[in-house]
Amino acid sequence: MSEDRRDALKIIGAIGATCAFPFSADELWGQTSPQPSGQRFFSSEDLKLVSRLCNLIIPDTNTPGAAASGVPAYIESVVNEKAFRTGSTALDELANKRNGKPFLALTEDQQIALLTPLCDAVDNETAKTDAELFFGMMKKLTADGYFTSKVGLMQTLGYSGNHVMSEFTGCVHEH
Repeated sequence: MSEDRRDALKIIGAIGATCAFPFSADELWGQTSPQPSGQRFFSSEDLKLVSRLCNLIIPDTNTPGAAASGVPAYIESVVNEKAFRTGSTALDELANKRNGKPFLALTEDQQIALLTPLCDAVDNETAKTDAELFFGMMKKLTADGYFTSKVGLMQTLGYSGNHVMSEFTGCVHEH
């Protein structure tokens, strides 16, 4: 299942990355942006939650996943604290309601079972609850952070940077 999700994210990332091609790759997040030093507002539990969600959305495979690529630091640098707090609380409340414990205390199978309907609501553009909207935000930020990181852009998508063409032959087929 995670390979299918990863393939879909590669396609989504490739579409998004094509918008970045006019810029040099070193202008992207993972190339030159220093990792934020210290914490902005994430507690250690917040970082565990973000890392866990990143790993569920883009897991480690033959390339590093989102958490290993520094996406949690990226998310902390761009996310709105109020939206994060509201959403993470809603996710824990949903986990407690369905499984009797907070999200991070669930098994991976329970986490996936909890997130699957949220993901479906996001994908079908019917997300309305705080938990659904939070997961949609985390999914988008994870993909954005991953596919603009060095690992996502160069290793996963195979982008090798801008190259100067010594000659451009133009269109070679007949119209």
